[in-house]
Amino acid sequence: MTTGRQVLMAQAALVGGLVTALLIKELPGMVRELRIYRMTGGLRANRRYP
Repeated sequence: MTTGRQVLMAQAALVGGLVTALLIKELPGMVRELRIYRMTGGLRANRRYP
């Protein structure tokens, strides 16, 4: 018989696995967006692009 603690640990492991899979899947796009953001000037770009 499973206790509440075991169910909670199983749910935490499942959510952690899903978050990790999503992060690995989206990482290349996030890196590309960050590179574009840095090329356009980042936070200082307000002066350049009104």
